[in-house]
Amino acid sequence: MTAFDATTATPPVPASAPREQRRPLVVMNAVSKTFSSGTLALSDMSLTVNGGEFVSLLGPSGCGKSTALRIIAGLGDVTKGTIDWPSSRINSRGLPEGDISFVFQEPTLMPWQTVFGNVYLPLKLRGISKAAARDDIMEALTTVGLKDFAEAYPRELSGGMKMRVSIARALVTKPKLLLMDEPFAALDEITRQKLNDDVLRLWKETGITVIFVTHSVFESAYLSSRIVVMKARPGRVHADFPLKTSLERDAHYRTSEEYRQACETVSETLLEAMGGEDAH
Repeated sequence: MTAFDATTATPPVPASAPREQRRPLVVMNAVSKTFSSGTLALSDMSLTVNGGEFVSLLGPSGCGKSTALRIIAGLGDVTKGTIDWPSSRINSRGLPEGDISFVFQEPTLMPWQTVFGNVYLPLKLRGISKAAARDDIMEALTTVGLKDFAEAYPRELSGGMKMRVSIARALVTKPKLLLMDEPFAALDEITRQKLNDDVLRLWKETGITVIFVTHSVFESAYLSSRIVVMKARPGRVHADFPLKTSLERDAHYRTSEEYRQACETVSETLLEAMGGEDAH
């Protein structure tokens, strides 16, 4: 058996999965997005993400990955089509009530606040007192390995540590869905690999659903339970396939033949989506 099977259909969630993981969490129905400039960013994009999946949106710059993610987050409107949330209670804005957190490309931390204060922000916006939020904040910081840095300021942290704070801030509300928009693209390779491992651990331990935007073949092949390869201009789904591995995804997996095969097939699929251009 190969490392994974590639199909264009949305992969089924195993029948043995918990009930909430067998239900669709978010569904994009024939979504198109045209900007005010007239640029058609997305065209007839349909995507179903089930609870508990780690889905990577992979494609070249300008293919609409981030646009799709922001639309799911409610940070942009659709021109045509709909976004449905079959498993969530919907608020007055048409978004799931407290079920989404977003990690941006940059940590976007407030420099005048401590690490604790930065992670507290989303709970503060919900009207929760700092005292009532303390346990949840410290739990989130412990989860990302920053428990001992609660009183540090962003200027005292490395780039990787700042991103950990951003992830802790996203996790502190205990969301069902974590959206990550190329969060590690600006980091050095060693730090990036370490944070990849940390995110995988969080996904396995918490059961959270993740949609992860990347233009890295290697990152998508390492992290994902499923990869959605997008075509550019306008953005739409080119291929949608699960990744199955017999090995634990760790340092040994990075040097395995199985991972090499996965990267090769993902790279070939991306090359097809780009119309034969070089894929990186």
